[in-house]
Amino acid sequence: MISAPFHLAGERLALDPAGVLFWPARKLLAVADLHLEKGSHFAMRGQMLPPYDTRETLARLAAPLRRYAPEQIVFLGDSFHDAAGAGRLATADRAALGALLAGRQVCWVLGNHDPVAPAGLPGEAVEEFRLGPLVFRHQGVPGSGAGFELSGHFHPKASMPTRCGPVTRPCFLADARRVLLPAFGAYTGGLAITAPPIAALFPRGGRAFLLGRERLFSAAVGPMRHLAAAMAMPAPEPTSIA
Repeated sequence: MISAPFHLAGERLALDPAGVLFWPARKLLAVADLHLEKGSHFAMRGQMLPPYDTRETLARLAAPLRRYAPEQIVFLGDSFHDAAGAGRLATADRAALGALLAGRQVCWVLGNHDPVAPAGLPGEAVEEFRLGPLVFRHQGVPGSGAGFELSGHFHPKASMPTRCGPVTRPCFLADARRVLLPAFGAYTGGLAITAPPIAALFPRGGRAFLLGRERLFSAAVGPMRHLAAAMAMPAPEPTSIA
């Protein structure tokens, strides 16, 4: 796979087509929104999904861990789909996750789906994590006061024209102050980068890096101030049907 270099706060980062970010100087790998045990979460509520999402997600995560051999992993929140998800891990999946984490420093940034530390797993759970000039959060904070941040939460996706019509893929979205990571989990959808919550983080636009099989496909994103302004507008009144 061919990663794309990206500089943030003077630090060289690597955006990987697998959907992870690697910081070579710190031997750190960041990954967002695994949503492990989402299938079992829905099954508990009577919506039966194939119960293999955790296994698939962990298998996919193993590849970039082999490629970069990081000494530290930062999970950017929503690593589990709910607060009790870690307790529902199948024995084989728990063993696989343990093997991936073994010998590494692990930081669990808490998310809205997993607001507590995952039970029985190694690592430190924090609201946000700071290292050098970078801050790792689950949900990005609009404005320059957020610092130089890496975040997830919004599951960004973007479209790119091709000879066969537009192709929509999960993506990184980046500018001079932040990188928004794509969702990594097998059962995660996406939010268009033009949606107001994402536009609020990138009112001046930025650059999207769409995930491909072996490489990233980069495209400039124009200013989105008009879309960001929608976040400040009052919600419309619900329409009633007589």
